[in-house]
Amino acid sequence: ALGALVIKEKLGISDAETVQQIRENPYLQYFLGLWEYSDSAPFDASMMVHFRKRITRQMVGRVNEYISRSATVETTSQETRGETNTETEDPTDKTTVNVNANGDEPPLEPNAGTLVVDATCAPADIRYPTDLSLLNQAREVSEEIVDVLYEQVRNELACKPRTYRRKARREYLAVSKQRKPNAKVLRKAVGGQLRYLRCNLAHIDALLAAGASLRALSARQYRLLLVISEVMRQQQWMYAQRTHRIEDRIVSLSQPYVRPIVRGKAGTPVEFGAKLSVSVQDGWVSLDEVSWDAFNESEHLPAQIEAYKERWGHYPTSVHADKIYRTRANRAYCRERGIRLSGPPLGRPAADTQAQQRQQTLADAKARNQIEGKFGQAKRRFGLARVMAKLPNTSQTAIAITFLVINLERLLWALCFVLLFGWTTAFTQCLWQEQQNSSQPGLMEWVAVAT
Repeated sequence: ALGALVIKEKLGISDAETVQQIRENPYLQYFLGLWEYSDSAPFDASMMVHFRKRITRQMVGRVNEYISRSATVETTSQETRGETNTETEDPTDKTTVNVNANGDEPPLEPNAGTLVVDATCAPADIRYPTDLSLLNQAREVSEEIVDVLYEQVRNELACKPRTYRRKARREYLAVSKQRKPNAKVLRKAVGGQLRYLRCNLAHIDALLAAGASLRALSARQYRLLLVISEVMRQQQWMYAQRTHRIEDRIVSLSQPYVRPIVRGKAGTPVEFGAKLSVSVQDGWVSLDEVSWDAFNESEHLPAQIEAYKERWGHYPTSVHADKIYRTRANRAYCRERGIRLSGPPLGRPAADTQAQQRQQTLADAKARNQIEGKFGQAKRRFGLARVMAKLPNTSQTAIAITFLVINLERLLWALCFVLLFGWTTAFTQCLWQEQQNSSQPGLMEWVAVAT
């Protein structure tokens, strides 16, 4: 299941195409752990949804942390090889416990390493929402529900409730086809769609009072009916207050959990999807927080620093973040633990330290480039730019898989570099021996040295 999700994210294909690729490619079947090649599909494409439900974001996070810890511990163990210390180490534990003669707790290790934090948004696969299009879609769904409920009580009613669907459709198209309708035209169109939707909801209540049952609706129609009722309440309130902002605003009927996230970026000031809080340690990416509601990322900085300490056993030397993280509370938190928070200090800088502060600010900005590069890699190379999953939990799993594949890419690059460095070193040694001994080493001798 996890291997199939990794293949889908790595290749950037759909669920059905993932199953076809696995069926045709023996290397992908070997990657999934199959013992022999099979020409039949190992599972149906619909099982990919169950895989995303089964493998939660927390499970992917533990796998991601194990990969980054294993690679970092292996590197540090090679650097510190030969040093003798009395400690018990378990590769599955999160920390290394030092054991001394008195049995006391080990002293806190000095700060080491850097932590880079930032937040971004993973847009969901929805069309750009407007009040007019959202109300038109809600009206069309309500008309379908009226038709289903009327079939149950058509013998008790003299005539079918009038929904004016053709007239409402013409009024919607007359405005939506305009290139740039002004505010007055838009408000009039929104008011018209609100009246049609209110009339349809009243017809639904009348049909239920006449003996119709909601059990005749499908699960999708019943869920959409609940969403439409809330959309009607929100849109009516915004129309009366002449505003476009409300708490927990619904922007999609099929994905009502998606919220508008104000980012203020050029070209996309508002994005519709999940907001992420991400940290990078020595090139390894960690997904710290995922929320469908907007949040202030500066409030998560202490938790990210504590997670760094729990992961590596010490606090970082410096934390590199943008301006929104540099609150007084975060500055005091970092100062108490001997952590340098990037950015200029508060107050007027001294004349003799201005040049040094400018150099330090430039160095901090360069250090933050790695997390911006990770965001670019996740959105341009992988599927973070548009999350295709439709459920809130499966969307979070898809987001977590993206960062897992990024770390796997880095691990693969590191392994290839180590292999290339080993073979290059062995080839250099053979050339040096040839110059010293004036003897040409054979191919098997060169391979033996390289191995």
